[in-house]
Amino acid sequence: MIVADLAQIAGRTYPARRRTQNLVGGASPIQAEAFALGHVTLEANGGQVPWHNQDQEEIYLVLEGEGEMCLGDEKMTLGAGQAVYIPRRVFHQLTNIGAIPLRMIYCYGPGGDVAHWRQELDGTLPKAGVEAPPLPKGARPQHS
Repeated sequence: MIVADLAQIAGRTYPARRRTQNLVGGASPIQAEAFALGHVTLEANGGQVPWHNQDQEEIYLVLEGEGEMCLGDEKMTLGAGQAVYIPRRVFHQLTNIGAIPLRMIYCYGPGGDVAHWRQELDGTLPKAGVEAPPLPKGARPQHS
């Protein structure tokens, strides 16, 4: 039996002020072809999964905190217990708008890496409104 223990997974910290811990896929001891699963902590007051898209469809499930979710041309606030479906190739962004860390689970399929992780680390994420579609009106800016 292979077990991934969130308490034992250091994860990776990204420039947009978040930590991602892979539970299935990535550096996790559990690997799957059909999906990837992970835990993300967005720092209080602005931690973010910046504006990006990917070939996989995805779900975000907020466990704790409050965030501004942008999906295509839509924007809304998500809170604990709410999940959002993200279709393939649709640009999306989640920003912590609260004074406590936002914790969430992501699940996308099929499994494998997503380009935005490397792009963010390399400083090459497409810029909203320049190389990517603009953010919805009134949205918090993309972390650069």
